[in-house]
Amino acid sequence: MRFLAQLGTMLVVALLVGFGLSYYALSDGRMFGAIQIGPWQAWKDVGVPNPDPYTRAFIARSGALELGATEGIQFIASTDSDNKKLDRNCRYRIDGRTPAARFWTLVPVSSDDGMPIARPDGQLDFHSARLSRAGDGSAALYVSKTLAPENWIEIAGDGPFSLVLSLYDTSSLSGVGSEVASLPAIIREACA
Repeated sequence: MRFLAQLGTMLVVALLVGFGLSYYALSDGRMFGAIQIGPWQAWKDVGVPNPDPYTRAFIARSGALELGATEGIQFIASTDSDNKKLDRNCRYRIDGRTPAARFWTLVPVSSDDGMPIARPDGQLDFHSARLSRAGDGSAALYVSKTLAPENWIEIAGDGPFSLVLSLYDTSSLSGVGSEVASLPAIIREACA
């Protein structure tokens, strides 16, 4: 009888660990096919003909139409560079360079449903062809409810959000090389 009780306990522990690791692999996934660069995360095998099982599970779970491997790659950040959740009541500066890409976009979206959270009658996204840049080619982008200088998207609502950075027609990530480290920082400047 005691043996059956121990066996039952071990079975429950095994199931909890198994389900916990499965949830982690599909939601965070850094150990299972996703790459993490600062606050940015991407599944590098999305869009390849035969992705690994964890990437396939991520695609099925997210239900999103992903870019093909030759079309580009999409990075998502739900935290700032200090690992604090992105909050719509704070002002963020996205500062730095993106890897070489023919075109890129940056969109603030709801963490719940992935819908854009920009003010309905305002600018919905940043893109590489429509930015005010410094003399060295760099650009500071701002996402907040309050007015910010230069490149700014006014967001609406309350709660957490994510930033989606899509790099189109880029070859710099084909081998996950040194250029990947050049993703921009997300800096929390102030909160209301």
